[in-house]
Amino acid sequence: MKSDTVYKSALNATLQLLGNGEFAAGLPSENQLRCQIGVSRTTVRKVLRELTRRGIVVQEDGANVPGRPVGKDDLYSGPETTSRNEHVEQQFMEWLLRGGIKPGTLINELELARQFHVATNGIREFLIRFSRFGLVEKKRNSGWLFEGFTEDFALELFEIRVMFELRSARLFAKLPLESPLWARLEALKHQHIDLLDNIEVRYHDFSSLDNRFHRLVNESSPNRFIDDFSDIITLIFHYHYQWNKADEKERNKAAIVEHLAYMEALQSRNRRSIEFACRKHLRSARNTLLRSLAM
Repeated sequence: MKSDTVYKSALNATLQLLGNGEFAAGLPSENQLRCQIGVSRTTVRKVLRELTRRGIVVQEDGANVPGRPVGKDDLYSGPETTSRNEHVEQQFMEWLLRGGIKPGTLINELELARQFHVATNGIREFLIRFSRFGLVEKKRNSGWLFEGFTEDFALELFEIRVMFELRSARLFAKLPLESPLWARLEALKHQHIDLLDNIEVRYHDFSSLDNRFHRLVNESSPNRFIDDFSDIITLIFHYHYQWNKADEKERNKAAIVEHLAYMEALQSRNRRSIEFACRKHLRSARNTLLRSLAM
């Protein structure tokens, strides 16, 4: 299941690059494409075979070049490119945000399972993980209770996030050159640049990139306890960009620029530059979160 979602995500990423005209003169080598979209050579070869089968990529003089135009039906849908846990996470946060769920709201596992089209145990596992941080509470014979987000909760969360992410960012810079995280960082960098070029119409897409970038940084410091906290930290800060709609496009554009500076600092391996870029971006994220909670 996991490898299937990776493949489908890689196919979508390649289709988007083709659709944007980035490969008009011909596709790069397998190794270059692998680095650009951040997957293995095996996955890239599988993607190219499928694109060739569909006629989206054709062979000319031994090179891969664009064939027919990319259509909307060529891309896999969102649920097909996410794992079950990611799907439940996304659906639950959308339910909170779009449904105007207030503190004190009762949560019914069965109703959510039907609404999200997943098994009840998937909902239960997610709520149990969520409950460890005081956001939901299990009530005897009455399901779950949503406790809500408070300013105190946000500030405590932010304090932990700064400690964890600064540590991870410093360790990221010490990764060996052959680490696959460097290729994934470069791929994310290209995706940020592409989004910045299309910010007028695609600014809603930033929250997903934000989530993926910060998760990637934290992968440089594998620690079961940090990983546990990082999940909830990334989740909350990922979705806070959607809570406050005021100046969303301008805010997301500024955050992309901060991400790019942060990525360049990581690639420079300069500790001072990394700490400056990391702290600057996290300060912006903190301010946005607090403004969202005040609304």
